[in-house]
Amino acid sequence: MKAKYRSRLLALIDCARFLLHQGLAFRGHDEFDISENQGNFLELLHFLVGHNDDIKKVVLENAPKNLKLIAPDIQKNMSNALASETTSIIVNDIGHGLFAILCDESRDASTNEQLAVVIRYVDSHGYVIERFLGILHVRDTTALSLKKTIDVLFSKYGLSISQIHGQCYDDASNIRGEYNGLKTLIMKENGSAYYIHCFAHQLQLSLVGVAKKHVQVSSMYNTLSTLMHVLEGSSKRQEILREQCLKKVVDDLMTGDLMSGRGLNQETSIQRACDTRWGSHFGSLLKLVLMYDSVIDVLLIIENDGLVEQRGQAYALLNSLQSFEFAFILHLMKKIMGITNALSEALQRKDQDIVNAMGLVKVSKQQL
Repeated sequence: MKAKYRSRLLALIDCARFLLHQGLAFRGHDEFDISENQGNFLELLHFLVGHNDDIKKVVLENAPKNLKLIAPDIQKNMSNALASETTSIIVNDIGHGLFAILCDESRDASTNEQLAVVIRYVDSHGYVIERFLGILHVRDTTALSLKKTIDVLFSKYGLSISQIHGQCYDDASNIRGEYNGLKTLIMKENGSAYYIHCFAHQLQLSLVGVAKKHVQVSSMYNTLSTLMHVLEGSSKRQEILREQCLKKVVDDLMTGDLMSGRGLNQETSIQRACDTRWGSHFGSLLKLVLMYDSVIDVLLIIENDGLVEQRGQAYALLNSLQSFEFAFILHLMKKIMGITNALSEALQRKDQDIVNAMGLVKVSKQQL
């Protein structure tokens, strides 16, 4: 009996571990026996049953009715137990060593404020490790409230503010405030817990600031934003763009100007840029350069066959996109941002260190 219980429990734990590792939901909206899809947890268990006779003998209908171990509460308990064991291993790996703390707050789907906490440290083998420690509900996003939340988390896992030798947050005033910010509250307890603004974020903010100071560059991005609005404003226009892109890809493949292969020629839309994710601007520029002819064709179709207000927008965009100044700025920024985007991606690597980062900055400056 004990051996069967152990086999049943291990099979269910394996299902839970797989779903947690993949970040998949456990439950289904209809988990009755007659359901065609009982949710990931039960469906995965059925899959194991179909491929392992030993597991089949001890789970589901072959398990005691009061000991099936598949109830929602038991699934939650297994998830919590696995999370607890994982966190314990992380905390034990840190031990009494030093670490940096990375935090960010956000709202979930129900508009509750949450604080995510990540720990960055060097393990016993000399590797830089980043581990997610927890996500906690906060009553508000004041510095004092965030500090109390971190204290509660540290107390739970036996960590100390004195172990912090680095703080990395975003640029919000409640975080970086010189007098009452979170970083200041922590530094009052530990003067060695230096605050470092995310290098990649600093780079992005600098690029945004510099770009907006140049009228021609700012105008080019404004035109790009208007283009996104026109193309995304209608599913019909998006479909026309896809058709034009497909036609061009087929023509280029026939003439040998384009190579085919896995992952190539897949995306047929221009992503909307975001100032806090400067890499998205680079992606938008790349897509526009690649899809330029198709975009022009779509705008011509809108100009000729669209509604009155759409024709005016298309006409203005055609004049802008086909001007020498726009084309020059587009390719200039594509070249510049190809350099800065590589630096930004390198700065976001988990295993990055300050010495290598400064070297990358120097190389990027030389390339520019």
